[in-house]
Amino acid sequence: MLGIIFVLLFLILLIKKMKKDLCVFNLGVLIFLMMIEFKSFIVWESYNKLFMFSGLSYGLVMLSFWISLLMVMGGGSVFKMNLNWFSFVFVILFLLLILVMSFITNNFLLFYVFFECSLIPTFLLILGWGYQSERIQAGVYLMMYTVSASLPLLGMIYYYYFNLFSLNLVLFDYLFLDLNFYGFFFFTLAFLVKLPMFLVHLWLPSAHVEAPVSGSMILAGVLLKLGGYGLLQVMRSMWRVGNDYALFYISLSLIGGVLISLVCLRQSDLKLLVAYSSVCHMGLMMSGVFTFKSWGVMGSFSMMVSHGLCSSGLFYLCNLTYERSGSRNLLFNKGMLHYLPKLSLWWFLFCVMNMAAPPSLNLFSEICLINSLVCWSDWTMILLMLMGFLAACYSLYMFSYSQHGKLSSFHLKFTGVSMSDYLILGFHWIPLNVFVLNFDYWFSWL
Repeated sequence: MLGIIFVLLFLILLIKKMKKDLCVFNLGVLIFLMMIEFKSFIVWESYNKLFMFSGLSYGLVMLSFWISLLMVMGGGSVFKMNLNWFSFVFVILFLLLILVMSFITNNFLLFYVFFECSLIPTFLLILGWGYQSERIQAGVYLMMYTVSASLPLLGMIYYYYFNLFSLNLVLFDYLFLDLNFYGFFFFTLAFLVKLPMFLVHLWLPSAHVEAPVSGSMILAGVLLKLGGYGLLQVMRSMWRVGNDYALFYISLSLIGGVLISLVCLRQSDLKLLVAYSSVCHMGLMMSGVFTFKSWGVMGSFSMMVSHGLCSSGLFYLCNLTYERSGSRNLLFNKGMLHYLPKLSLWWFLFCVMNMAAPPSLNLFSEICLINSLVCWSDWTMILLMLMGFLAACYSLYMFSYSQHGKLSSFHLKFTGVSMSDYLILGFHWIPLNVFVLNFDYWFSWL
């Protein structure tokens, strides 16, 4: 694993002499090396003082590599217009390095450092390659929300160390920290904002709208999963305390998911609709964590992976539409089925995946989460039914309004979709439907 990190550092140093195709090839080689080590890392877990590599970290590291590869492949406009492509690829690789280190570090304080460092390249992506002047405000929203929520976590890390004399994440299964509600809230607040949880989600839509397509892909695909990964790690030592406050968090996430689903039905911006749907899915994932059941934890992990692939593909589809029509508004993008029938097929495939249609990994994760939540309380079935119904409504709403209807007169200049774009969409969709076949992996890391 350290060898792969050193190769990644070497790539960052030599990136100025590379071209896009070479960057994609080298990232592909790294992913292949990770796949070679798949069996050994799943059979046994490796730990040392600074690094650990378990099934949970492996899945998220692989997701980081995969989405980063697709980000470089999907940055066509940056390369075609020569919008400082060297800095663009450098920021992507630097962000990838930070994400990999976040997922494999074995020290809680180091995890916090990398957790915060991930904001810097994300902010640079939004500020440097964003679409509008409002990107500065979106970047400030991102920084203020996450940094202000992370400061209490730093204090709680020191409190944790002075009480248990260890920051080793592996020992979280054997250590127990007794906290009141405020201590528990401050311990988890940074992760809940990163997810994001309902009521602290306002930074996410603005960041997605102003970010370039690569920024939206990595933000929805991996960066939100840092919050879920942190929750899954800290809950191992605070499950007794978490059980006392689970009602508050689960109720907030499920009720918030229903309300945000209603907000999705009122959106006219494609990116905003996908961004708000991410809040719904992450709320369901968070509620599964707080059930403290094996089905809920397993469903949360599989939901993180499936949402990372599905939402990243949807954001790329939104960008393809935006580049060709010049607008993300649903009113201006009617009748796309007449222009691009092949792209409409991809819209349909990703929209049905977004509503957890079979045989996608989304369906498997939602079955696990629903099973866990209903076992926790029968009353959650009402909210889960509403969330499932509304998810189907806003997914079909997004597809029908953008692909059907009368042709818009604003489409004066329209270009086709290249084969590389279809390839990127396929690289999102195929793993989303193939990973569900490997049930052993989703159980193995528990």
